[in-house]
Amino acid sequence: MMVAHVGLLSFSSCIPSVPLPGRPKFSFTKHKTLTMAAMSDDPIREWILSEGNATEIRGIRSIGGGCINRASCYVTDVGSFFVKTNRSIGPSMFEGEALGLNAMYETRSIRVPKPFKVGPLPKGGSYIIMEFIEFGASRDQSGLGRKLAEMHKAGKSVKGFGFDVDNTIGSTPQINTWTSNWIEFYGEHRLGYQLKLARQQYGDSLIYEKGQRLIKNMAPLFKNAVIEPCLLHGDLWSGNITSDKNGEPVILDPACYYGHNEAEFGMSWCAGFGGSFYNAYFEVMPKQPGFEERRDLYTLYHYLNHYNLFGSGYRSSAMSIIDDYLRLLKT
Repeated sequence: MMVAHVGLLSFSSCIPSVPLPGRPKFSFTKHKTLTMAAMSDDPIREWILSEGNATEIRGIRSIGGGCINRASCYVTDVGSFFVKTNRSIGPSMFEGEALGLNAMYETRSIRVPKPFKVGPLPKGGSYIIMEFIEFGASRDQSGLGRKLAEMHKAGKSVKGFGFDVDNTIGSTPQINTWTSNWIEFYGEHRLGYQLKLARQQYGDSLIYEKGQRLIKNMAPLFKNAVIEPCLLHGDLWSGNITSDKNGEPVILDPACYYGHNEAEFGMSWCAGFGGSFYNAYFEVMPKQPGFEERRDLYTLYHYLNHYNLFGSGYRSSAMSIIDDYLRLLKT
């Protein structure tokens, strides 16, 4: 989501990588079985000084606060850790992020920060501890396109389209119920869900009714396309794309699920993808018939999400896309 994590990045160079002796493994705190009395007063510090293999925390540097989470860099004698906290939302949001990061990490393709620990905070809220990556200045479009395509090619699911858990796109719930048919999944759990939110929040029956007409008639847009469930970052805009100090592309703050690879470009209106990006991408993942006709369909999901999160400023863009498709499909 375009603005959700801007404070996390602050486009500063602290999320990053010092080799950690006895590299810690990712784990969840089983928060449902803990009592508040048994919980550490500072579970972040406790984990870093035990499973994180540090013996000393030398400093904590704030990286900023976005409109959802706060971010910090914990500097220790074995390197640095990146920590996000949220004082009002339980661990489920960070659990979804961690599972997505871990799934992308396991493809051994594009670089992502490895998650180490998710858990509840003693006075409410939650945290996630992950690898700290030192950012560089490079913005290699062709490298990004190639590495992203490699992730899509490597990350496949035999379960269909969806993900093992629901997660969030910004702060909006993202439903990831496993579905065998992509058109059904995208219609119900992406466009349909956002349209229902718009009707609930704003009483916007017009965009809901037109959007539902589009969903019912959009199947011809996928004619002759071969659609496989690929692992998607899910929220790929410029604020979630950077590079490490060696110039290798890094992607952050995912909203992962397995979907049609073209859906990854839905935030391209604020991602800055250029010709070299797409050329490199399609060398690995060939362009499918009808790609250009479907581009706005995937943009629509994110415009609807911005409408639901930030208000009417995004409504006209979403409605324009819907109207254009209804004319194209002659419905």
